[in-house]
Amino acid sequence: QVQLIESGGGLVQTGGSLALSCTASGLTFSTYVMAWFRQAPGKEREFVAAITGTGSRVHYARSVEGRFTISRDNAKQAVNLQMNSLELEDTAVYYCAAGVATPEVEYDYWGQGTQVTVSS
Repeated sequence: QVQLIESGGGLVQTGGSLALSCTASGLTFSTYVMAWFRQAPGKEREFVAAITGTGSRVHYARSVEGRFTISRDNAKQAVNLQMNSLELEDTAVYYCAAGVATPEVEYDYWGQGTQVTVSS
């Protein structure tokens, strides 16, 4: 059974930093593209960042590029999201997802999400 569990969410002030982590089980982790999505109140879910199975390629949404860094540790079956220079607009529930590039990625598995709240 595949399971993705996010952790690290919380309350942080604007300009601050926060690190999220997602631990996966029940899948061959290194073969999956891992990604982070987020959903803010009243808005649709949006893509944040993704990283390929070996970590050779990363992609970021324009809204977070230069501020967020995605990384993975295949030995620990974990994907991380380091968030710096946080803004009010970053407030959202952040979701971890796993998918296969075929060649376009289809995200088959999702975590339950972790809340990130940015305050001034």
